[in-house]
Amino acid sequence: MGISGFEPSFLVGADAILRAHGSRLAALTGRRLTGFALVRFVEDGDWFADCPVVLDFDGIQVELCHWRLDELSIGWDTIDTTATITGWEWFELTPQWSHSDERFEPFVGQELREAALLEWRTAERDLAAGTVTVEFVFGGGRVRIVNGLDENGIEVGEARSGYVRHGLGR
Repeated sequence: MGISGFEPSFLVGADAILRAHGSRLAALTGRRLTGFALVRFVEDGDWFADCPVVLDFDGIQVELCHWRLDELSIGWDTIDTTATITGWEWFELTPQWSHSDERFEPFVGQELREAALLEWRTAERDLAAGTVTVEFVFGGGRVRIVNGLDENGIEVGEARSGYVRHGLGR
């Protein structure tokens, strides 16, 4: 993707993600969201949802990226959001880091009350079954980085009832 420092390590399933990242996500509790970054195209401002979503909690950077139907990579302090994204000369649009988004802006400066993993499980057969979402709970609400079935999605507010919540160890 031409993103400086981005070397994803994709995991599948809530258990694998909990083992690898649960305690680090839980340790973000009490820290303030001090910044965020998304990749947008210069020409039209559209969000490129295939690229990682980067959140900064008082100097600890968590980097989330969903891929395929069920894979999630969580990285820590590796992506340089000040560096130019390279290797896109062949494409008609130019990706660049953006620090503006109406879904995240209300949470900047707020203390994180809880981080959680949510697993999509519904009674009916569903292509998204088993996908894992990372939720961040603040005093002013909740924001989730969800699997948009081969890309990231962002949801704000209460989670839909099809999610099973997994507690994070500290």
